[in-house]
Amino acid sequence: MPGLSTDAVLDLMRDVAAEVITPRFRSLSAGEVMEKNPGDLVTVADREAEVLITARLIEAYPDAVVLGEEAHAADHSLMERYLAAEHAFTVDPVDGTKNFVNGSPDHAVMVAETLHGEAVRAWIWQPEHGVAWVAEKGGGTWRDGEQVSTTPVPDDRAPEGVTSIWSLRDHRLGDLPPLRLSWVCCGVDYPKLIEGAADYIVYSRSNPWDHVPGSLLVTEAGGATGHPDGTPYTARSLRPGLVAAVDRHTWSAVQRRAQPEFARR
Repeated sequence: MPGLSTDAVLDLMRDVAAEVITPRFRSLSAGEVMEKNPGDLVTVADREAEVLITARLIEAYPDAVVLGEEAHAADHSLMERYLAAEHAFTVDPVDGTKNFVNGSPDHAVMVAETLHGEAVRAWIWQPEHGVAWVAEKGGGTWRDGEQVSTTPVPDDRAPEGVTSIWSLRDHRLGDLPPLRLSWVCCGVDYPKLIEGAADYIVYSRSNPWDHVPGSLLVTEAGGATGHPDGTPYTARSLRPGLVAAVDRHTWSAVQRRAQPEFARR
C-alpha cells in the first residue's frame, strides 16, 4: 500500500495551507465566509483545504475513511462510516475558523490517523505561528522536531484551567480557581496545554476532527484525557464533555469536580 510517512503528511498540510489558507488570511471577502448554522462559520479556505487534503489521503490509502469536518456537515452518514472503519483519518482543514475570519493567528490545520478506533498518528500545523506538532502512538510528541512533554502540577498549587465554553468562563469547578477563556481553537489549546500555559482544558463536545489529534499529542506527552463522567476518551468517542490535563492526577481531580457540572447540562 502506497502509504505516506509522518513527514509527508505534515508536508501536505503545510503545502495546502500555503496554497489556499494563508493567502486568504486577513483577505477574505464577504462572499468567502458562510454560516453552516447560526454562528458556525465556514470559509472557502476550509472547503478547498479539506478537498485537497482528503484527495491526497484517499490516493495514498484508498480503503481508508476520511472524516472531514466540512464533508460531515454535508453528509452526516460519514460519521457512521468513520466509526465503523478499521482505518480512518480525521481532517479539520481550518480549526478555529472564527479566529481565522477575525484575523487571529490562532488557527490550525489538523489531521489524525486511526486504526481500529485508536489514534496512531496526529498532526497539527499552525501556519501563522509556523509551528508543527506531531505525535505517534508509543513514539512521543514532537514540536518542530524536538520531543516535548507536559509538566505535572506541583502539589502545593491548585491546577488552573481554560475552556471554550462561554458559560463556564470565570466559573469555578468546585474549589479550583476560576476557568479562563481558552484560545478557542483546539489546534492551539492542546499545544498550549503541553507547553504549560494551562493545567487542564474543559470542552463541551468531542467531535473527532477537533479532539483526536490533540488528545494523542497530550497523552503521548504525558498528559491525560477523558470524559467528565469518568469514561475514557477514544477516537470513536462522541459523548458530551471532555477534560484534558497535563497529568493523570490533575485529570482525576478535575474530572471529579466537572462531573456534577456536566450532569446538570
